[in-house]
Amino acid sequence: MPKLKTHKGAAKRFKLTKKGKIKRGKAFRSHLLTGKPSKRTKQLRKRGLIDKADCANIKRLLPYG
Repeated sequence: MPKLKTHKGAAKRFKLTKKGKIKRGKAFRSHLLTGKPSKRTKQLRKRGLIDKADCANIKRLLPYG
């Protein structure tokens, strides 16, 4: 069997936890931040988790993660 290639776009966006869950960054954090409350921007700094329905697709893109 040849080696599987990692999808580099996915590797930059997702990280695996020790238990195998997939972390992701939150959206709406790139620009137009002056109109958003500081409470909201602080909450957007935290990492979110991928929904269970999407896990199989993301794990296929990250074979050695």
